Amino acid sequence: MTRKDIQELLDEAEKRFAEEAKLIRLESGEVIFVGDTHGDLEATEEIIRKYLKPENKLVFLGDYVDRGPASLENINLLLQQKLKHPNGLFLLMGNHEGRAVMSFQPSDFWEGLDARLRQRYGEVLSRLPLAASTPNGVFAVHGALPDVSGLEDVERIEPGSAEWHQMIWGDWQDRDGEDLGIDPCTGRPQFGRGWFERIMSRLGKNVLIRSHQLDAPSVMYDRRCLTIFTSSSYTYYVPERTIALVDLRTEVKSVDDIRIEIV
Repeated sequence: MTRKDIQELLDEAEKRFAEEAKLIRLESGEVIFVGDTHGDLEATEEIIRKYLKPENKLVFLGDYVDRGPASLENINLLLQQKLKHPNGLFLLMGNHEGRAVMSFQPSDFWEGLDARLRQRYGEVLSRLPLAASTPNGVFAVHGALPDVSGLEDVERIEPGSAEWHQMIWGDWQDRDGEDLGIDPCTGRPQFGRGWFERIMSRLGKNVLIRSHQLDAPSVMYDRRCLTIFTSSSYTYYVPERTIALVDLRTEVKSVDDIRIEIV
């Protein structure tokens, strides 16, 4: 793509995201949830080829750039497909899309851009929705759950707020407790079973699907919290790229009601 093509793509994508809610409500069909891709263009192309169909919804859970070999191509392809299929493909925000608000490492994609493109990608990606929900019991987000009273509160979460950091930066630990503090190595907020159960009750949902952590696929909290990861950039830690498929015609009470596939 030429620089002009990229600028036009970003302008159109920004308009599209400005029209979307921060909470995507998925009402019918089958939903395919995709974990971090981190510049794994091959994974993104394969998922789009195989699963982007009129009867499906594709929901990517964030972290499209950095670490992988083709970050620019990956995010541009996703933005192009979003414009072609505005009601069939959804891009949630991950921490690596939050560059306009927070700094992090590694950030090779962002550091490889000139100042103007860095600003424009930051502006556009800061408009991404934060979460998705289904009527059959699923809530989806990049990281952890925000301290909210209900689904409607998600619409009021602003970039940079405490709740925003919880959603795009938070980790889960498979132990009791609520707010477990900040991990001294990663700087990420840590949360336990008590936080999960309390917020999921407020949201009225049964199962959380998320990404962000490398120990995927993993299941916690009585099989109600599923972590997936869909990038080959971490093959030492994540040997298989996984996605989660949810049929909205069937109630989801646990991870056992979700189909997990390798791509």
